[in-house]
Amino acid sequence: MKMRSVAPMKIAKWGYIVISSVLCLLGAAAILLPAPPERTYGIFLGVLLLLFGAVKLVGYYSRDLFRLAFQYDWQFGWLLLILGIVSLLHPEGSLNFLCVALAVYIILESLFKVRIAQSAKEFGIRSWWLIMILAFLSGLAGIMLLLRPLASMVILLGVNLLAVGIMNIAVAIICVKIIRHQRPDVIDAEDCAAN
Repeated sequence: MKMRSVAPMKIAKWGYIVISSVLCLLGAAAILLPAPPERTYGIFLGVLLLLFGAVKLVGYYSRDLFRLAFQYDWQFGWLLLILGIVSLLHPEGSLNFLCVALAVYIILESLFKVRIAQSAKEFGIRSWWLIMILAFLSGLAGIMLLLRPLASMVILLGVNLLAVGIMNIAVAIICVKIIRHQRPDVIDAEDCAAN
């Protein structure tokens, strides 16, 4: 029986971790240096959103072992691609739009990560509770960004990027298991004839 390639799973897992780490760095920079030029911020965030959208789509089609981390990434991947394109087409006026759009995205992603945490618990993954806590904190940060209290919008955006980055790193590490000799889900007729 032919083994399934694990390359898409590795690309998705490491893409998640790398891009989420960059989101964390960008979030920390926004918190510490909250006055970047809006155009630069819009372009940089647009490129990151495009890359993360592409990684989410690769993850969705990678068919990892548990199928937890990437199960909703078809929808979220396309959403991030659209947000990235909008940000790149209008980098000057994109910060207000991106704050609202990312707040809604982060709230939705957090709700789906709660569901992933529940599924992880059912699978017997011991660290499911960490995903649940990070999803709750990330969702709370998204609500704060959407409501925009007294704090600076850029600082709140930084908090959100940091929260969603940490949440996605945890999900990729905890829920994506790569097995080198993974067999395909469907048995081919050729495989049956060979046996």
